[in-house]
Amino acid sequence: MHFDDRLATVMRLPASGDALARIQYRQLVDLLGRLPCDAQSDMLEAGLARVEELAAHIPAADRARLLRQPLQPITNSRLLAMLAADEPDVATAAITGARLQQDEWLKLIPELPVRARGILRHRRDLEPKVEALLERLGIRDRGLPPVANPVPAAIEPSGPSLDDILDLADESAITTQAAAQPATAEPAPRAQPAPAPSSSPVTPDHAAEWARAAAAVQAERPRNSEAGIGAIVRRIEEFRRARQSHSTFEVANDDPRLPLGDLATTAPRLPITVDFETDQEGRITWADSAYAPSLVGLSLSAHEVPEQQTMADQDMATTIRHRLPLLAAHVRIAGAPRVTGEWQVDAIASFDEQTGRFLGYLGRLRRPARPRPHDVRSGGSLSEADRMRQILHELRTPANAIQVAAEIIQQQLYGPAPHEYRALAAAIAGDCAHILAGFEELDRLVKLESGAMQVESGDCDISDILIQTVARLRTWTDPRRSGFALPVDIDFNPYPIQVDRIEAERLVWRLLAALAGSTAPDEILELACSREADTCVVLRIALPTALAARDGSELFDTPPGERGQTLSAGMFGLGFTLRLAAAEAVAVGGALRREGNDLQLTLPGLTAAAASHSTAVNHSR
Repeated sequence: MHFDDRLATVMRLPASGDALARIQYRQLVDLLGRLPCDAQSDMLEAGLARVEELAAHIPAADRARLLRQPLQPITNSRLLAMLAADEPDVATAAITGARLQQDEWLKLIPELPVRARGILRHRRDLEPKVEALLERLGIRDRGLPPVANPVPAAIEPSGPSLDDILDLADESAITTQAAAQPATAEPAPRAQPAPAPSSSPVTPDHAAEWARAAAAVQAERPRNSEAGIGAIVRRIEEFRRARQSHSTFEVANDDPRLPLGDLATTAPRLPITVDFETDQEGRITWADSAYAPSLVGLSLSAHEVPEQQTMADQDMATTIRHRLPLLAAHVRIAGAPRVTGEWQVDAIASFDEQTGRFLGYLGRLRRPARPRPHDVRSGGSLSEADRMRQILHELRTPANAIQVAAEIIQQQLYGPAPHEYRALAAAIAGDCAHILAGFEELDRLVKLESGAMQVESGDCDISDILIQTVARLRTWTDPRRSGFALPVDIDFNPYPIQVDRIEAERLVWRLLAALAGSTAPDEILELACSREADTCVVLRIALPTALAARDGSELFDTPPGERGQTLSAGMFGLGFTLRLAAAEAVAVGGALRREGNDLQLTLPGLTAAAASHSTAVNHSR
């Protein structure tokens, strides 16, 4: 029996940090947005409530960016109505990516805010009935909001004068007071107002409108006319002084400005990236709000830079006609200062999911990367070793991230996980550890061969290390009846060397483990140790039959397709392991080379006087 528990799984995740909150918000919108409009469940209600809760902690710009990412189109009208009532950027992203049926649009549109209906009018894929409903509702949407106590913007010279309006206001006030007094009281006599000029007769409707306007003027008119004029003059002077005191003024856009003394003193900040949409012909129909006036209507193919193309590249018009992606295409735009110059275009074709009709391109304009200035101290370009170390550094970061995520799932740090998932996570963590170990070996080889790494100095007994290493390898060699034959007198003859014990153990283990992993069953490798002129110690190891058949130079190479042996603990093969052992031998002052069917490891030895005072010699029986 199978059931969909993805929504419950997402709800169980804790949104303890900003990154986890954004991940949960995106997952909830993706899951809730694909549910039917008539779906009803407690988990659905909890999911919608969680979306509102997360929206209070995630900035609107981040929410809009998450909604613009590739998601399942929103088909749930309840979720769309909630997102449409959000900030303008969030509402735009949600409405743009919504895919509702005609009946669902007709039911939802009257409930949408006015701003959301305005955003929806820009879509060109709606049914005729939906567009007709938007046009019918647009009559009310585009109207100005009602204003309390409206005041006429201007009074024609042919109308009544300001004194006549004020007289009407006084009369209106007296009438109001008379209506508020008892019926037995008689109003005080008052002279009738002067009639309006005959060129503009005062009708009852005009009188009522002028009376309301006069009431507003009378409320604002000071008792002393000279004091009111003085207050206005003082406010004008304060405004001029405040404008002169602000020496810097940021220009919000590229609109032309009148010469009123408030020109910008600082250069506007140029954009680095601009998102855009095009129609079927490659003409920009939408861009980021700050740059839309300068980019909308621009044809990408008409502004292509021909010298940036190669013989193998197609022109942009052909690419658009074939609906192919635009990758690192170059255009040169001439227009407003903030968008003028060369841009790099990356865009992909957009298709309607229901009809498959080509809609245009979705892409981003970015400024081309500027060439980095030449660093004199670097002595030219980076060496091959430095580039390899940079590559390894870039590879470790995703491998570490994958390993940490797998260990979190395997250890159930963020909540319970099925055992199958834990088993897969444990396998992934083991593979990542194996990969990171290989990176460490590769990094060590690069550092040793380039001289960027120096090994520690010290002294030890190589015979003791050989005995311990061969004993550790017996768990692998004894079941196969293979291994190494040590000299008979190795227990009684110490071979002191001028190498740190840890470095010597690492080198001997790497070498013997690589050779033991290549031995055949019943194959014993002879091992001999000797001194030469009291200056070095020479270790000779017989090669396995499979390796002795190789040519001398091929032993240290890594053939294509060769995989590392389990025993050697190397992921790049036997040749790489022997090459790393040779680099380690050179770093400690020795050498590793092939002599016929033997490998000869030469290490710097200690003199007899130094050996007698050595305290690092240990013998194992």
